[in-house]
Amino acid sequence: QELCQCIETKEETKEESLVDKFGMTPFHVLFSTAEPRGELVVVLLDKFPHHVLGLKNANGKLAMEYLVTNWTPENKILLEMALQSWMLSRLTSWGATLWMEVIQSKVQAILAEDDKDRRMTMFVEACSLFKQYENVEATSILEMALWKAKLKSGWTNGGGKRPALDRGEC
Repeated sequence: QELCQCIETKEETKEESLVDKFGMTPFHVLFSTAEPRGELVVVLLDKFPHHVLGLKNANGKLAMEYLVTNWTPENKILLEMALQSWMLSRLTSWGATLWMEVIQSKVQAILAEDDKDRRMTMFVEACSLFKQYENVEATSILEMALWKAKLKSGWTNGGGKRPALDRGEC
């Protein structure tokens, strides 16, 4: 309850205030503890933007890497919650069903893996694939915005109506 109130009073904080001098977000701090509490994860997932889970600390580690290396049944549940918020919910909101299915299968494989090194490798691969999907989505959005701007202008410099444009011209 107190954590929720504290976060709500700082709601207008800037991105820089989400990390400390070591580049650690609230997720890094929580996930690096010996026994992270699920109810705190729920509060953080509710109050902070999901992209914060994708930020690396000064050592180049994602917050979820602490859960992957300190494997317990509880941390397995927390990792699934974090991956659901960071990756799967975003892919679903984009309408990228195929991408969501691919990432979902990777997440399930990570959660089922008992070998620490193999689990970390699978986690890194899933993160790389998700970043690739993010880049494709961002590029597509930018391309559509440019195409729309070009269509909106509609007129040539000489005052005549511009002929129909195809996507390749943008």
